[in-house]
Amino acid sequence: TIDLLTFTAPGEVLTQDNPLRALCRTVRAVEQPKRGLLRRGLDSLFKGLPDMGLRLESSEMRGLTEALSTENRYDVIQTEGIEMAQYGELAIRASESSGSRPMWVFDNHNCEYLLQKRNALTDLKKPRRWIAAAYSIIQWQKLERYEARICRAADAVVAVSQADAQALYQLSPGLGVTVVSNGIDLDAYAYVGDDDPGPKPTLVFTGKMDYRPNIDAVLWFAHHVLPLIQEIRPEVKFQIVGMNPHQRLDELRDNPAIEITGLVPETISYIQRAGVYVIPLRVGGGTRFKALEAMACGKTVVTTSLGIEGIPVRHGRELLIADTPPAFAEAVLHLLADDSQARIERQQLGRTARTFVEEQYGWQQIVPQLESVYQKTVQGR
Repeated sequence: TIDLLTFTAPGEVLTQDNPLRALCRTVRAVEQPKRGLLRRGLDSLFKGLPDMGLRLESSEMRGLTEALSTENRYDVIQTEGIEMAQYGELAIRASESSGSRPMWVFDNHNCEYLLQKRNALTDLKKPRRWIAAAYSIIQWQKLERYEARICRAADAVVAVSQADAQALYQLSPGLGVTVVSNGIDLDAYAYVGDDDPGPKPTLVFTGKMDYRPNIDAVLWFAHHVLPLIQEIRPEVKFQIVGMNPHQRLDELRDNPAIEITGLVPETISYIQRAGVYVIPLRVGGGTRFKALEAMACGKTVVTTSLGIEGIPVRHGRELLIADTPPAFAEAVLHLLADDSQARIERQQLGRTARTFVEEQYGWQQIVPQLESVYQKTVQGR
């Protein structure tokens, strides 16, 4: 039996036919609060909490959290991500005040201090990005303290990759962290790997395009990899598919080989139509859900090592891995070749990738792992 408290995007409405209502006894939603850059800047300078710990500060959500936690005797309070951690703490305090103590499971979607550390080290290499680097350095230090405190306070901590779990161990040696990967609805991603009439000269990247690692990825690819590909295949196009394109991407709009779609109703069809799906990530953390999506569709994927971090794949088995512009371009061109050998390789990579996702990342494999966290935590109390 699940009661859900969640934020919605500005203007978003949870309609009566929303599938969440069929899964949950109660669904209560609050519109995501707005914090301008000035407010965020001042908070970064004068408040001890990290920006992510303040991003979803809401008196309405605090009121709902306290009300539900005192009115009900829950077995588990599960908090999704560091931005919601404050409400997990509040729910536990409110429950204790009413005479109960649920177990608190903190699901850490990304190891956030590590992400900010990587952002800082990347931005420090470019003088025009030094302001962003300074922000990341401040957040990195604050998140180390805040993330460690939250993890120590929780009864169980879940990370989505072994790399993230290891980073959390470094924050708090002895911390118990269970790796439960992101899962994927396999039925939603139709396998198209054997549908190969010939390589399509379209390279696709999907993701939320105001997210700094995604911005860095597509700029690096557009400036340093795409020109090398076009020297051999000038007809190749690059599609950047995702909501909220940041203004830093505006410089790419004049390039006729690049399309920035902005928000689209769904991304699956773009992935399925790709000649090659690219993941040129150089910063980030967590498990790359975009990689699971592309592999579930049986698409050929070229990625950096960081772009596939947390997923136990091998170069040449499920996908190709390349970390320098020449190597990345060479891998893409290899997969775009219009000959029988390349066609066979594309099909083999696609089949192996789909099988890999089916065996390790379907919900039938993932859900029992999370249920075991509940069982172990209850038994250990």
